[in-house]
Amino acid sequence: MARIAGIDLPKNKRGEIALTYIYGIGRSTAQSILSKANIDWDKKAQDWNDDELSAIRTIITSEMKVEGQLRSEVQMNIKRLMDIACYRGLRHRKGLPLRGQRTRTNSRTRKGKRKTVAGKKKAPRK
Repeated sequence: MARIAGIDLPKNKRGEIALTYIYGIGRSTAQSILSKANIDWDKKAQDWNDDELSAIRTIITSEMKVEGQLRSEVQMNIKRLMDIACYRGLRHRKGLPLRGQRTRTNSRTRKGKRKTVAGKKKAPRK
């Protein structure tokens, strides 16, 4: 089993897909990594030899931020926005969507489960 950046890559997947299991690496980045390492994209992760694995590992560690380092940077960016109290920071604080989406009906992912508010009672007629 290939282990890169603290992640066990799936053996039976193509190399291009297997690399996307690492946080911070998508399809296009995986393709460029494999191209730099002179490895075919369609070659399965289990078929990589030690030289290919070490080439991939060195490219990832030297040229990009992945996993813990990237996660901490993202969290620091969010914390900075919250500290300077810009619009996006305030939306993060309130747990609302940041990028202009409507909140009247949607945005359940950000807001969480619905909190039902009782309707107003009608005053009795005299």
